[in-house]
Amino acid sequence: MLAAARDAGWAAGDNVGVEYVSRVPGPPLDGLIDDLYYLEGAPPYSRLMLPAAPAPLLIVNLGAPFLIRAGTDVDAVEYADGCAVTTPTRAWEFSYPTPTRSVGVHFRPWGLAPFLPMPAFELCDRPATVGQIWDQPSIAELRHRLTLADAPHEMLMLLEEELVRRLRVIDGLDLVRQMSSAVAATGGTVPISDIGVAARASSTYLAKRFKAVVGVTPKRLARSYRFTSTVLAIDVAAPIDWGDVAAGAGYFDQAHFVREFREFTGLTPTRYAAVRRRFLRDHPDHVLDGWPLPAD
Repeated sequence: MLAAARDAGWAAGDNVGVEYVSRVPGPPLDGLIDDLYYLEGAPPYSRLMLPAAPAPLLIVNLGAPFLIRAGTDVDAVEYADGCAVTTPTRAWEFSYPTPTRSVGVHFRPWGLAPFLPMPAFELCDRPATVGQIWDQPSIAELRHRLTLADAPHEMLMLLEEELVRRLRVIDGLDLVRQMSSAVAATGGTVPISDIGVAARASSTYLAKRFKAVVGVTPKRLARSYRFTSTVLAIDVAAPIDWGDVAAGAGYFDQAHFVREFREFTGLTPTRYAAVRRRFLRDHPDHVLDGWPLPAD
């Protein structure tokens, strides 16, 4: 039902005290963005851990500040107006206020760059406030207009209009989009050298443009897609043979898979499965289920 609604342009959900509405944008944003969304209500846990994934994110916060901890050795930082996060390389911790209210954007890996004043790699594992990437007066005005909107659908239209207004041309975007799409289509298993040959571009140029547009190299993006595709396909409610999972995903051996698992999630595979089961048990069919994990 949700997928069908999204294909039509809108999706909505209301469960466990959370209202979630999403909108697929029209041209010219549809090639950059998966969806715009509205979120309001009580978060499922006070702290959520988000494994690394090829999914840049922009949130415009309309409630109390939230906290982000982007590394195990740093303190949580307060974000009042929202945040922008390029493709992460490791898990990060996100704490919603209770209640929370925000609008946001789920970008494709290359999609955030046309809205940034700096290369994407400068925000890799270093989330910025919205005020750091856009000017403070206009963000304050946008937040004010959003709070005056009559309904989530109107708020998402306002956000889409703001994004269209801020869209700018990025060098190498089409090449990066073409290659990233090829990586995504194979779940990260296509050899990067094959894509580079097809694109008739040097590995040095490709790595430079990928870091500027996506925030990471093509190889790192492929690793992220492979890991994400593998983990999201796991049925944690059934017995798991981790050796079969690793082999099916093309990892050299189970030890390599476990190292990658720790790097992307901060957890061992067995611990991840236990935490995922906790989410499913505590909040069945929650709109946020799928990737965030309880960090408490």
